[in-house]
Amino acid sequence: MTVEFPTRKGTLIAVDDVSFDLQPGEILGVVGESGAGKSMTGYAIIGLLDRPGRIAGGRIELDGERIDNLPPEKMRRFRGRRIGAIFQDPLTSLNPLLRISDQIIETIRTHMDMDERQARARTLELLNEVGIPAAAERMDEYPHQFSGGMRQRIVIALALAANPQLIIADEPTTALDVSIQAQIIRLLKRLCKDHDTAIMLITHDMGVIAEAADRVAVMYAGRIVELGPVRDVIKDAKHPYTKGLMDSIPAIGQDVRVLAQIKGAMPRLNAIPPGCSFNPRCPQAMDRCRVERPELITQGASAVACWLFAEEEAGVGVA
Repeated sequence: MTVEFPTRKGTLIAVDDVSFDLQPGEILGVVGESGAGKSMTGYAIIGLLDRPGRIAGGRIELDGERIDNLPPEKMRRFRGRRIGAIFQDPLTSLNPLLRISDQIIETIRTHMDMDERQARARTLELLNEVGIPAAAERMDEYPHQFSGGMRQRIVIALALAANPQLIIADEPTTALDVSIQAQIIRLLKRLCKDHDTAIMLITHDMGVIAEAADRVAVMYAGRIVELGPVRDVIKDAKHPYTKGLMDSIPAIGQDVRVLAQIKGAMPRLNAIPPGCSFNPRCPQAMDRCRVERPELITQGASAVACWLFAEEEAGVGVA
């Protein structure tokens, strides 16, 4: 899939030929710096690209059905019924003027064949499932009457309301303190398995990825540079960018005065360098890296877009 933004000064490519799959009951972590294209990939999947952004290439399929070319009204119904979304700030997903029960009931009745009584019972069931204390007494309260962690649980209940096959979770723990983050991660993992729902977990936090994901896709400048099982990627990172991300995380008990860093910054969309887009920051860059862009190269259970592995290439493709 390729996402581009036409401008007066030319076309900017925000997501460049990204390809992956997701299985029922699997959590795929998507990680990278700000501007890597993580959220843009998620928005493209759920049909929420802001104009003039558009999907310029590739296709998006859910359960064998192509969805990137659906009419807006059909996509809106599809999005609520078969794809759910969890965003970073729960207040952007909740209407402050409506009780939480009304908001969840409306979603349920829009996408499922239930009357008011059945939808209310389903709402209570969902709020209990996501761990809202005294849900029967609190379900008619307003969003501002809940803490940030409780609001995020309500948003998760809202995302699960119509039993979707896929949930796009965009930085769902960033605005929460560490203890609440852990609770939300455990909740997402449990709900993923219980409902057999696939989750695309977008974050910049490798700790969240390590705790929650089954596989991880590392993005840089709109492309996937490494993709594989989370344990393999974290324990044996192959791409120099992934190694830089891992080296920047301090170890518990390690006494360091200066944290490791990746020199330089993510390139702007209108200044992506030729060849491998990471080459200006890469300590292992070769001449080939500056002129020829690498595709994903299979390395065991993982794939890495790096010329360092070209001689060991067993096959090119995307898992």
